[in-house]
Amino acid sequence: MTKRTDLPLILLIAAVLVGCIAFGGGYTGNLVVWMSIAAVMAASLRFVLLIGELNFATAAFFGIGAYCTGYIVNYLEWPFLLTLAASTILALLVSVVFGCITLRVKGPYFLLIGFAFTEAMRILYSRTDVLGGNSGLVGIFPPEWLDAYYQYFVTILSFGLITAMWFVERSNLGKVFIAIRDNENVVRSVGIPVFMTKVLCFAVASAVAGLAGSVHAYANNVISPLDFGFMLSTFALAYLKVGGEDSPLGPVIGAVLLVGIASYAQTLGGNEHILYGLAIIVSVLFLPKGLMGLFKSR
Repeated sequence: MTKRTDLPLILLIAAVLVGCIAFGGGYTGNLVVWMSIAAVMAASLRFVLLIGELNFATAAFFGIGAYCTGYIVNYLEWPFLLTLAASTILALLVSVVFGCITLRVKGPYFLLIGFAFTEAMRILYSRTDVLGGNSGLVGIFPPEWLDAYYQYFVTILSFGLITAMWFVERSNLGKVFIAIRDNENVVRSVGIPVFMTKVLCFAVASAVAGLAGSVHAYANNVISPLDFGFMLSTFALAYLKVGGEDSPLGPVIGAVLLVGIASYAQTLGGNEHILYGLAIIVSVLFLPKGLMGLFKSR
């Protein structure tokens, strides 16, 4: 399997999932929606890895997009597409400020700051009355003209975002991101502003996460602070590690597999997390490059 096959396979998986919505029941459609959103989350996390940083603030920007949507629906009643745009822009603006402050540090320090920011945002949601406090926000429904097709919309949009990130990664800008990860001093020596390029990469990934959070709010109809804690970033990391971080297809494979396993594991009652955890442990121990590592072209 080569890099040239990544995009066709991503589009093939998208087509299969759309088919599952068409021919499956309502539960199948809901499962496909979460698979699609989970894949976007993992792809957003992977995008920041292009510059060599693990972004545990992914859940925070996902939550910002969701809560912006919930607030607009409950208080402002803006049109659907304008709400999606506003939620994405808010996540983008916050990420630029956050990135300008935090991307001066690297490695575990950046990871810990992202973790702290995610938890700080969760606490802020729970203590803000206008955002529903611990109860969250309810009544977040897609418009009537889209309601019957919303599952298709989420799936197509999600894979459109994943495809867009694939194109950016393959572009000259993506090559600069990767060069920064490999040796930022070399990149700096040719006159490229390394710091602002890092902020750009981080902002793009965060805007994608914010848009994913917005469509999630409409899909779930209800949001609460507990939905956007650090465990959400942990799940995204699990999808990425199981699928494989070296390929843009990895987040998609990992999300589809683990969300499917989690859905089945719910039938096991209190043991569902054991099955989920075993899948992660087996992948990390025996497939260090994820499932995509099995098909890597030699």
